[in-house]
Parts: sequence; structure tokens; C-alpha cells
Amino acid sequence: MVVIRLSRGGSKSRPFYNIVVADKRNRRDGRFIERIGFYNPLARGGEEPLRVAMDRLTYWTSVGAEPSDTVSRLVKQAAAKAVPA
Repeated sequence: MVVIRLSRGGSKSRPFYNIVVADKRNRRDGRFIERIGFYNPLARGGEEPLRVAMDRLTYWTSVGAEPSDTVSRLVKQAAAKAVPA
């Protein structure tokens, strides 16, 4: 089964996450199929905290990949920012 989840990077006490498409059987930070974005929870100032390639996300969900709960929450957050009020 293919899942869309976060893969942790960064150093100790400075997390940085890549949003990846991976086989469910692979480790969290192990092999992945495609990187479709990132999430930086410690972004400050002009840094970009979240980027998701929505076209690739749509493709992978259309072929059966399931996003994790956290990725679903982040995608909703990104979609809300993308739509001007």
C-alpha cells in the first residue's frame, strides 16, 4: 500500500519534515517514491513553513495513496492559505 507521510530531517531540537510518497512497509525516514513537499514547524520571519505540490498530491490520491492524518491536516492548512479571501 502506498501512503503519503512525513519523513523527519533536520538536527536535534530543529525538526524539518519532507512530505513523501512511500510504500507503507518502508521505514519512516527510509526509501520513498517521490518527495512532494516540506513542512518546517520552526519557520521564522520570511521563511516558508509549508509547501505542497498539489498537482502531485492529487495524482497520488487518485491512484490510491492514502495521506496520514498529519498530512491531511497540513494539506487543509495549505489549501486555506492558497485561496484568497
